[in-house]
Amino acid sequence: MRPPANQSSEEDVTEAHAHYGAGVIHEMNEEPELALQEYYEAALKDPANESLVLTVSRRLLLANQLDKALELLTRAAARPGASGALYARLGVVYSRLGKSKLAVKADHTAIRKEPRLLAAYENLFGNLLQTKRKKQALALLDDAARVPGTDAEFLIGLAELYATYGVQVPTEKPIASARALAVLERAAKFPMIGPALRMKLADGFALLGKVDQAADIYRDMLKPPPEVPELRDNIRAKLANLYLRLHNQKLAAEQLEALVHDNPTDIEAYYWLGRIAYDEKRYDEAVDDFATTLLLKPDFGLGYYELARAQISASQIRQALETLKKAREKFDQNFALEYLSALACAHQKDYTNALSYFNAAEVFALARDTNALTDEFYFEFGATCERNGDYAQAEKCFEKCLQLSPDFAEALNYLGYMWAEHGEKLDRARQLIERALKADPKNAAYLDSMGWVLFRLHQTKQALDYILEAIRLSEEPDPALYDHLGDIFAALGQKDKAIEAWNKSLSLEPNDEVRKKIQSTTK
Repeated sequence: MRPPANQSSEEDVTEAHAHYGAGVIHEMNEEPELALQEYYEAALKDPANESLVLTVSRRLLLANQLDKALELLTRAAARPGASGALYARLGVVYSRLGKSKLAVKADHTAIRKEPRLLAAYENLFGNLLQTKRKKQALALLDDAARVPGTDAEFLIGLAELYATYGVQVPTEKPIASARALAVLERAAKFPMIGPALRMKLADGFALLGKVDQAADIYRDMLKPPPEVPELRDNIRAKLANLYLRLHNQKLAAEQLEALVHDNPTDIEAYYWLGRIAYDEKRYDEAVDDFATTLLLKPDFGLGYYELARAQISASQIRQALETLKKAREKFDQNFALEYLSALACAHQKDYTNALSYFNAAEVFALARDTNALTDEFYFEFGATCERNGDYAQAEKCFEKCLQLSPDFAEALNYLGYMWAEHGEKLDRARQLIERALKADPKNAAYLDSMGWVLFRLHQTKQALDYILEAIRLSEEPDPALYDHLGDIFAALGQKDKAIEAWNKSLSLEPNDEVRKKIQSTTK
């Protein structure tokens, strides 16, 4: 750092050079405090050298040597022709010293001298907000927006100030966001903007919800990809995040895959690839991505639960239980740990342990976070209770599920069919199944449920139509459907058709009860 030509006396300049040189030597000897003192002395001797004054005052601010910074800046600002930048820096020092009136005065002077100096607006804006002068703060930004001849950097910085105002004054956020967007649109019209500013421009559009415009800028910045790996990866990460916000998982995955190709240790990219794969029901791929995430970051708690969930969905139940065992050893008890353990045990038909985990999860959530008790939780809890033969508790769980989500078709069908199977609450069961069918008219399981509840209500001919339609729409032959069909044909007195249907059911799955029906009918 060499001081430029100055307007001070030759003797002062000579002394300034001497102090500056001594500072450089201290710097080389890794003596930063001594170096800063020499630089300070140099700037005092040559206050007309604004570049030096601004550089040294910045270092004094960083070192929290506010009194020295104030002395240096007031001396430099007292000279005729002192720049707006000096007054802006002086405003910062006054603000740090708690002298808000002097800070505001210095900032106003800076703006008067250099209307296109963004730093002066930033300082004054901060002071106005800090002293609760919100209307004046917004008016200041509006004044800045009307300054002619501003460049892209000024406008993008001004947009950031508008965004800050919206956060600090939530009631004015819509107004602030609209004005921030307007100045960003002006900045976007400048033809030549460097990568750093383009990134800030895109970030600004993304923050204001204009994700398509932000994505366009990010994509353009990747043509061709920047040579600096950090910048390239940062752009791809931001673009992937935008695509996720747009629910465009295909394009998000493209960016994430490019990230892991160039940076195989990018933990966050693997995690989101796993989330995308899981949402698209590519469970084996999700397992691989989450496993890689944990390999790179073994203490990432959420990664264990995402991996276990994917393993359960991929029918890797033993592996899921092992993952949850490791998580139990590493982390405190939590809802996800108990809930996923319940799901894994339920898949193994270990209903006793599954119910124990469900109960633990519910108790934990009631004490810590009731939002965790979702419709999905009570649906799975209810299904496990039903499979364990506790129909009263299953009914309570399904009712809670439907309170949270009245149109949850699978829950409507499950509860309705459970009642129909046991000959209980048949009229309400029919109503629930009708609602499920309204949501999904071609669902074979729901059609079967409707057929079965009608059969229980002794509306056998109507029941036959629903069962036949369920069989027609089934992707694979279902033994339960043919069992129901046999029962309906038997009730209609069509024994041959009943026996044919039951035999079809037996060919798909051995069942002693169905075999007994055939034997009883053929006697």
